[in-house]
Amino acid sequence: MTLTASYERCRRLHARYGRSYYLATRLLPRWKRRHVHALYGFARYADEIVDSFTMTADRSRALAVLSARVEAGLAGQRADDPVLPAFLHTVHSFGIDHGDVGAFLASMRADLSVTRYPTYDDLLGYMAGSAAAIGTMMLPVLEPAPGREEAARRPARELGLAFQLTNFLRDVGEDFARGRVYLPLEDLEKFGVDPDELGARRTGSALRELLAFEAGRARDHYRVAAGGIGLLVASSRPCVRAAFDLYGGILDEIENRGFEVLAGRVRVPRHRKAAVFARHLLASAAAGRAERRVRVELP
Repeated sequence: MTLTASYERCRRLHARYGRSYYLATRLLPRWKRRHVHALYGFARYADEIVDSFTMTADRSRALAVLSARVEAGLAGQRADDPVLPAFLHTVHSFGIDHGDVGAFLASMRADLSVTRYPTYDDLLGYMAGSAAAIGTMMLPVLEPAPGREEAARRPARELGLAFQLTNFLRDVGEDFARGRVYLPLEDLEKFGVDPDELGARRTGSALRELLAFEAGRARDHYRVAAGGIGLLVASSRPCVRAAFDLYGGILDEIENRGFEVLAGRVRVPRHRKAAVFARHLLASAAAGRAERRVRVELP
């Protein structure tokens, strides 16, 4: 597996499984895109081990093998894997914190044994690795403006939390079919929702109220994350704004359907996706031209 082929494998994974964010990455300068694909491709690769409906191999062993290969690769050894060469090259190239990589893999391991979270703080502990760590891994590629690196960390992590909580609300039924409940048990009890209701074909009134409550939490994460977009270099802002709008659009569609998430997968209509992309395209082109001009002028 050559490095180029590994990056292409990651791009294909991103295009297939992360369509909204993949669309947003088309607004990035070309040189940044492959690194975002590498990070997403790695995350999806690991996630597929613990979440796939079709995988029949020993998931624990498969994840342990992947984790060992990652650890060896971070130590400088060559990775014999279709995805890891690109991922490790990106990690080394941008000085991505190895602690974030470890936190992500720890959350993936939790998915093999933990199926319920008693409180929202417990869920946040899981999402710190599964989502917030992805935000800070992406941050060096997206480039905070000079001197804004530390200020950009919390918004990046909050955006990861917002995206994942949005996914949890949309995928309640799918997650239940995998044996998992990502809605805090104390919240289910507060709203009088039996966990078995998450496997129903229709969303009951109590569950709708619970989902509205959790959507408010997601909105809070989005609000904190929004302040970080302006801390990035200009060439990355259109991509992140588009991703923000597209994922926020999923939450809008959930709300517009009255929180009916069990009758079918909620999606952002294609015309709305196209409108979001078009709205940020001119800013992306202008920022890209400015960045290229600066690079040419550098001594």
